[in-house]
Amino acid sequence: MNEKLKAHLEQSFKLNHDLVAHLEEASLGLDLPGLPSNRIAGQVWCIVGARESYLKAIAAGGWQGFSCSLTTPRAKESVLAALDATHQSLGELDFAGLSDAQLELAFALLEHEVQHHGQLIRFVYANGLTFPESWHKRYTV
Repeated sequence: MNEKLKAHLEQSFKLNHDLVAHLEEASLGLDLPGLPSNRIAGQVWCIVGARESYLKAIAAGGWQGFSCSLTTPRAKESVLAALDATHQSLGELDFAGLSDAQLELAFALLEHEVQHHGQLIRFVYANGLTFPESWHKRYTV
């Protein structure tokens, strides 16, 4: 079960990387036209911060607070580096021996990732952008 959870997290992490890699850098500055929303860059900043914070909490066995190292969320290269770093950190975690509290944190991270997928789908559609092939396969967008 724990390894299945890790596999779902890895798939989610890869999907976010694929989307950012697919988008033009200028797209990171787009928002939802006419609606109160942050920009795609704000979505990505939140994803990176949640990954860093939840992965730290999982390793420590409890919440350690929120922080995000991504200072330039509109710079595609910086975003991809941060997404890659968090994916590597996930890979270093041993899910086999996680406690119930750690598993709850891992599930919360997965929920957060998927919630952002839904938001990003709206951002892509609203701005007339396209999806990478991996998103077409996963979400039939």
